[in-house]
Amino acid sequence: TMGEIVASVQRVTDIMAEISAASQEQSAGIEQVNQTITQMDETTQQNAALVEEATAAARSMEEQAQALADAVSTFQLGDGDQVARLVQERVTRIAAGAAPRPTPAHHPY
Repeated sequence: TMGEIVASVQRVTDIMAEISAASQEQSAGIEQVNQTITQMDETTQQNAALVEEATAAARSMEEQAQALADAVSTFQLGDGDQVARLVQERVTRIAAGAAPRPTPAHHPY
């Protein structure tokens, strides 16, 4: 009958409206995901640049520490071999990322 046809057409129209609304929600969700991925990519690139800068700074500091150790090693301070060894040991530890260990002469007793 004509009433059944109208009811069927109305159901199809309702289903199409639901599909359209769901598609818009998915589109908005995908856009948010894309924005998040773009932000993550930018942050990753910034982090990579910072790592490169930190690496260059660490290398420069290592070179400067070695130059300072070489300069200090020319001085004679009592037990010169021990002083030179301690300076070289500290330079090596700092270059490796370890905190310098206090020498017996510098204990805060």
